[in-house]
Amino acid sequence: MSTVLSAVGFPEEQVRHRARAGAAGVFPALESYGSSLLGAIPAGQDTHDLYGSSLLGAVPAGQDPYDLLERARIVPPVFMPERLKKLIDLAREPLYTDVELGTQVGGFASRLPLYVSAFGSTQVASHDLGEAAGRQAGQLGIPMVIGENVVPVNGFRAAADSGVSPLLGRIAAYTAAADDEHGGVVVQQSTEDADAEVWNLVYSDPVSEPLLATGRLAFELKVGQGAKPGLGGLTVLGREAGDRVAEQYAMDPVFGADSASVLRISSPGTFTEEILRQQIRLMRNNFPRVKVWVKLHPGRDIAHAAATAWAAGADSVTVDGAEGGTAWAPTAFLGQVGLPLGECLTRIGRTDHCLLASGRIWEGGRAAKALALGARAVGLGRAALLAVDEDAEAGLVRLAESIALELRLLISSVGKYHANALEADDVLLPNDAATASRTG
Repeated sequence: MSTVLSAVGFPEEQVRHRARAGAAGVFPALESYGSSLLGAIPAGQDTHDLYGSSLLGAVPAGQDPYDLLERARIVPPVFMPERLKKLIDLAREPLYTDVELGTQVGGFASRLPLYVSAFGSTQVASHDLGEAAGRQAGQLGIPMVIGENVVPVNGFRAAADSGVSPLLGRIAAYTAAADDEHGGVVVQQSTEDADAEVWNLVYSDPVSEPLLATGRLAFELKVGQGAKPGLGGLTVLGREAGDRVAEQYAMDPVFGADSASVLRISSPGTFTEEILRQQIRLMRNNFPRVKVWVKLHPGRDIAHAAATAWAAGADSVTVDGAEGGTAWAPTAFLGQVGLPLGECLTRIGRTDHCLLASGRIWEGGRAAKALALGARAVGLGRAALLAVDEDAEAGLVRLAESIALELRLLISSVGKYHANALEADDVLLPNDAATASRTG
């Protein structure tokens, strides 16, 4: 177990436990069976903070009054016609083990309604953890997103051609562990990445050819992220590293002129409806062999932005709720800026398009609520990094297995038998949110 990586505002110990215990981690301790009376369990925990070793997010789960997903409940009906259909199909009473979790995620066949969210150039995911996450995501057969600014900060290749950069290392690790049918790699690009021609480099590099040949490569246009809605990436660098990338990025000496650290600033980019439409069309024209993804920050016009992206031809839209984040952000943003994920989902509503959702996803209950409110799949960000930090060989696999078991249990409990069969009626929203969704 790592004694370095921590996660502020996140149920770190629960995630680490699942990374060790796997599916058994969804139940209370086995030692308590036969001697404990179990009831509702409050969410939330104490956290601490160290830059370079912390995954930063909003206030702890269960303590945010605007977090609809935490306040919502899954509500099974008494009468279950879909269970009757399954009974007839199987010629026996169906069980939770009969729930199918395979689905289409952004044009990829995924074994689970999960994907690994973007880590970007954050220090905690630079090499070993990023590659471990890639390898295990490939084993699971779920998509993996590689975040922005990896190439401008770390280079596309190492100093020697025989070396491996973080971006190529993650792609290679994923491809080596995956089969040819499931999952896929998604490479994100922001303003500085465009200047570095990241997509062009990836599209033409031999490491990408196995993915291109099997239709398992996507490019994601980053419009924003949940931890810093309306801002670009922010990263703390040492003075030497800051000087090395000063031509690509602005620097702000917020820590003092004599400090060994500087704040590296990324441009958030400028978008209007027409700019977004044109960007997506250019992606489709310039890179015809890849899927087109768009990542949106939790803006108040999220529904309009998502509809614009789909109308322009995006294969998938990711909404990153204000609870998300794995890197560095001003504390004012972590708790006070952007729409929570549940609010984003209710504003967008259910759609036939592929909508992906991320923001403090670490267990099956929150994932199931997001699926019921319209998401095709949910992203694991901080949870994925903590899991591979706990066990670089199988921590993410075990965490995903625990979420998969909970999803099967919960989906079966409402009389459904496929991950994308959940509906809004399967979730009871708080009265204020339910009223807003009906009138909005």
